[in-house]
Amino acid sequence: MIVVDLLCAAAHRFEGWFPSAEALESQLAQGAVHCPMCGSKEVRRLPSAPYVHTGERGGEMREPSSLPATAPAPPPPAEDARLAHLWQTLRALGRQAEDVGARFPEEARRIHRGEADARPIRGQSSTEEFLSLLEEGIEVLPLPPLDEDMH
Repeated sequence: MIVVDLLCAAAHRFEGWFPSAEALESQLAQGAVHCPMCGSKEVRRLPSAPYVHTGERGGEMREPSSLPATAPAPPPPAEDARLAHLWQTLRALGRQAEDVGARFPEEARRIHRGEADARPIRGQSSTEEFLSLLEEGIEVLPLPPLDEDMH
């Protein structure tokens, strides 16, 4: 059994339990998964916190203690629309940017120094590289992964 975090089109976050990742994908494709708060069948999987095998309690899996054991309560309806709009805006920014992959830190520096044309870019960097870019005065922003990058 796997437990996954899900998000509907109205930005309601909820948890789903499935026999396997394949069963989840199949049910999502068939529209068989719906939001328990609004009934929307427009649902997608969110990145989930990992379960860590600690070797305690007979080999059971448990959540890391630094993470909340339960999902936060959904925001009030007025905030739902703002949150959904924010997600849409962030996704649009990501889609408009050129994907430079692992070359992100290098390309961001080249643009900052005027060695490359100024343009929106996206890609990957380590936390250390991200912080280094900020310290150098290069404005970068971590964005959530696009739906097509999730799998």
